[in-house]
Amino acid sequence: MNNKSKKNHIDSILRVDHAGETAAAKIYDGQLAVLKNTPVGPTIQHMKDQEKEHLDTFHDLLNEHEVRPTIMLPICNLAGYGLGVISAAMGKKAAMACTIAVEEVIGKHYEKQADQLTEKKYQSLKKKLLKFRDDELEHKDIAIEHDGQETPGYKLLKFVVQSGCKAAIKISEKI
Repeated sequence: MNNKSKKNHIDSILRVDHAGETAAAKIYDGQLAVLKNTPVGPTIQHMKDQEKEHLDTFHDLLNEHEVRPTIMLPICNLAGYGLGVISAAMGKKAAMACTIAVEEVIGKHYEKQADQLTEKKYQSLKKKLLKFRDDELEHKDIAIEHDGQETPGYKLLKFVVQSGCKAAIKISEKI
């Protein structure tokens, strides 16, 4: 890969991950709007706090590398919040099913990106991606422990949410 291609690749990683963390934070905002004062509220807040740390990191990295965010950011905000509210309105298990679906895709996404960062100068970014992957997979495990897989229509819900996540990734990588 030449230097321009490497720069474009890093820009794409930062842009899509910033968009994803924006959407994730909004999903948890939406879930908290419905479930904040329930027994699962503190668990959702914990996951949101980690997503905020990820989002802040990518915001700083966008500035450091002079990368513009995706033009899809307003849609990420709206879609994320809507998904959070809708899944939570369906109940705690559905909110957790949403989390399983999203975090499974994002965990794999971060793993793939980290595997692509082989140069020494990108090892700091790779380390962050791997830490964030671990956080996302922890969220998935938490959601499984909170019976997310027991949601009526779980397989369909998971398929729809994951399809949306994968499409958003592809779009945000490009624009």
